[in-house]
Amino acid sequence: MAGVEPLVEEAAKKAAVAWLAVPGAGPSYLVWCAWLGGSLLVVSGPGEQAAPGLAESGTAEVTLRGDHGGRIVTWTATVETLDPAGEAWSELVPQLAGKRLNGGADLAARWATGCVVSRLTPADGAPLLPLPEDSQAAPPKPSPATRLPKRPFRLHKVRGARR
Repeated sequence: MAGVEPLVEEAAKKAAVAWLAVPGAGPSYLVWCAWLGGSLLVVSGPGEQAAPGLAESGTAEVTLRGDHGGRIVTWTATVETLDPAGEAWSELVPQLAGKRLNGGADLAARWATGCVVSRLTPADGAPLLPLPEDSQAAPPKPSPATRLPKRPFRLHKVRGARR
C-alpha cells in the first residue's frame, strides 16, 4: 500500500490497542485492534467491546501509542464496515480471529451473526495530525466507589529525637 505513511504503518503493526475519536460520539475511547491488509480492524458489538458511533461514521481519528505509553501518531481514517458475505471478510476476519486471545473456534462465525467488524484505513492524502502540547488528561469522573484513604498504620509514635 503505497499511500500509507510509514510511521502510521509501523506504529499500527505493533499496536494492540488504539484510541478512537469518532465525530459526535463523545470523548475518545480505547479499543482492541489489529493491523491487517493495510488497515486497522476493530470488532464491536454484543459480547465484544463497545465502539460508539464507529459503524455509522465515515471517518475517525486514530491515536497510537508506543511501548512506553507515549503517543506516537494521530491520523485520520476512513471507516468501512465489512460485510460477512464479502471477499474482505473471508480474507481478513479469520486472521483477526487468530490474533484474538481466548477467542474460541467459532469466533468468526459469532462475529458474522451479531457483531460489526470495522476497517479503518488511513485517508488518502490526509496529513498526520499534530500532537497536542498538553497531556489531554481528563479529571476522574465522580464515583461513589471512591473514598478518602485511611492513614497508614504505625506501630509506635516517634517522639523527639534522643541524644
